[in-house]
Amino acid sequence: MANSAPTVSPLTTPGLRKNGKQWHAKKSAFRPTTGQTSYEKRTAGQKAMTAMKAKEKEMKDEKEDRRQRRTQAIKDKRAAKEEKQRYEKMAEKMHAKRVERLKRREKRNKLLKS
Repeated sequence: MANSAPTVSPLTTPGLRKNGKQWHAKKSAFRPTTGQTSYEKRTAGQKAMTAMKAKEKEMKDEKEDRRQRRTQAIKDKRAAKEEKQRYEKMAEKMHAKRVERLKRREKRNKLLKS
C-alpha cells in the first residue's frame, strides 16, 4: 500500500501556470466556425427582432397619441375659458340680447370658415 496516494491527472486540475501569470484567463484553441449560427436560426432571430420593434413602435405611438389628446383637451379647455371670459366682459358693457346675437353670429362664421 505504498502507492495508495490518490493521483490527480493534469487534465482535471490544471494547477499553477508555468510562466506564473495566474491572473490571466485560460486560452483555448482557435475554432473559426464556433460563432456561426445556421441560416434558420438567424432568420428566426431577425423575425423576432422585427416583431419586437413593431410592438415597441406601436406602444410608443399609443403613448404619443394619449399625450397629444391630453394636451389638445387642455388647449380646448383654455380656449373655451378665454371665450367665456371675453363674452362676460362684453356682457358687462352691452345688453344681454346683443351679446347672445354676437355669439350666434360668431359661431356661424366659425362653421363657415371650417
